[in-house]
This record gives sequence, C-alpha cells and structure tokens, in this order.
Amino acid sequence: ETACVFIEYQNEFTTEGGKLYPATKEVMEKTGMLENSTKLLEFCRGKGICVIHCPINFEPGHNEIAEKPYGILAGIKDGSAFERGDSGSEFYEPMKPIEGELVVKGKSGLCSFASTNLDFLLRQRNVKNVILAGFLTNCCVESTMRNAYEKGFKVFTLKDCTAATSMPAQEAAFEHNFGMFSVPTTSKEITEAVEIMEAVTS
Repeated sequence: ETACVFIEYQNEFTTEGGKLYPATKEVMEKTGMLENSTKLLEFCRGKGICVIHCPINFEPGHNEIAEKPYGILAGIKDGSAFERGDSGSEFYEPMKPIEGELVVKGKSGLCSFASTNLDFLLRQRNVKNVILAGFLTNCCVESTMRNAYEKGFKVFTLKDCTAATSMPAQEAAFEHNFGMFSVPTTSKEITEAVEIMEAVTS
C-alpha cells in the first residue's frame, strides 16, 4: 500500500555541469540529499516497496511551455533545461530505474500528477501511502504533495531527501507549509518504521 516517488533525479539538478546544479548544490551537500536518496532507493528495492521515478522532459524548443512564460517555467525554457535527448535530462546515474520499476510519463509541468499517468500507476497498485523525495522542495515536490493530499493519499515528505535552491527556502517549506499537507519526516525514520512493522508482522 506504499509507494516512494522519486521526483526529477536528473543531471540538470544532481550533477556538475547540469544547468540547475549550481542552484541546488549547497542544499544537497548540507543535507546529504543524494546519498540519503540513493540509500532509500536501495532500501525500497530490497523491501519490495513500490518505486516510481518521475522525470520532467521537454521536446527541443520547449514548445510545451507558453511563448512568453513567467516564473520558473520561463527559466526552464530560456535555459533549455530538461530537453529530451540532452544529457541534462538523463537520470542521475545512481538513481537510474532498473527493470520492472515504474517511470511516470508526460511530466512537463510542476505537479507530478498534472498531465501524467502517476495517479493511474498508484491506483492500479492500490497505493494509499505516498512517500515523496526529490526536486525542488518548494516547487515540484510541494505541488505534488498538495495534489496527493487532496486526492486522499497519506503523504510523507522527506527532509533529508529533498532539495530547494537555498537552505532558507528548504527550511521554510518544511517549517511553514509541509505539515499542512503531509507528514514531514526523514528517510531514517521511514526505514526504521518499515523494519519495525516487519518485525511485528513476521
């Protein structure tokens, strides 16, 4: 009944040379976000927890986005970020999906539900609990969290497996917003809870 959704673990954010790497580097380093996320992914695989990867991609030219966008989509379009076929849109190597894992199709906006098949994938597996990790904390993760909450899922957000473009933004999101729409927690607390549950039911 639980799925872990890994949002936008792509080179643009995670890897030196990525267009948004300079913006996320500080938070990733301070929280150990990439190392924690990789460990969580391996844990989920080992325990048979449903893993869903949710990349964002645009066709060359970013014609999916309005001609004169504003806000974060303007930055993505102007910087030609996450362009299909470019190395920046490829998965971060340690977080690449393996055979049998689910990859969300159609994400070209902020919320992981809008324009995608994520809801279908979750409902097909009778998922009730959704764990969210990824980028950006106060953008795509937050948009997905709010939508998942309104759809009736129990949502968990991971302080140590998410990253914003600054520590103040990262901390403010969890301090002021995330508790209204999710259970803010850490990957350590999640893994411990799963192991306790296993011990109780075995």
